[in-house]
Amino acid sequence: MNLAPLTQRFVLHFGEMGSRWGINRTVGQIYALLYVSPRALNADDIGEALAFSRSNVSMGLKELQSWNLVRLQHLPNDRREYFQAPEDVWAIFRTLAEERRKREIDPTLSMLRDALMEQPSASDDIHAQARMKQMHDLIELMTGWLADVQKMDSATLVSLMKMGAKVQKLLEVKDKVTSTVKAGLTGRAAAPKLVAPPAAVTEENNRS
Repeated sequence: MNLAPLTQRFVLHFGEMGSRWGINRTVGQIYALLYVSPRALNADDIGEALAFSRSNVSMGLKELQSWNLVRLQHLPNDRREYFQAPEDVWAIFRTLAEERRKREIDPTLSMLRDALMEQPSASDDIHAQARMKQMHDLIELMTGWLADVQKMDSATLVSLMKMGAKVQKLLEVKDKVTSTVKAGLTGRAAAPKLVAPPAAVTEENNRS
């Protein structure tokens, strides 16, 4: 199985970038090959295309399966296992985000929650705990946003991403409206109250 020039460039680049994303070169190239392949591939196909040993292919596929980034398939009258990457790129994004949350964010969030339950007495620890509280709140806000994103379908995600700067403009308008309303309410509260004239004065005015 020989790779076409464009496919080969993509696969090689993905392997080089793999280490920066926390995966090794072999896993990166295997995934890149499965992502652009028009059909599911078995371990022999992958090994031949990438010139990898069977053991390296096997370990790479296990790593990708642990990340839920490949699907296992079986073909009729074929005992070999075939693998394919999800076709929906947004499904891949959601899977990567969820797996990274479980592996990298949740342990940190758990540690911060435990730290915030303590009652430090040393001034340095009190300062450190305050800083940890800021980090905890930021991570919780991000994970809450991510949880909401995970529930969106692909079409909604695309629309959200395309909004870009429009979201900022909308928030600016909201802030202006909120400020105007608050100013109006403050003005009403500060307005002088009219005092009713004494009854005697009112009666005298009526006589005249």
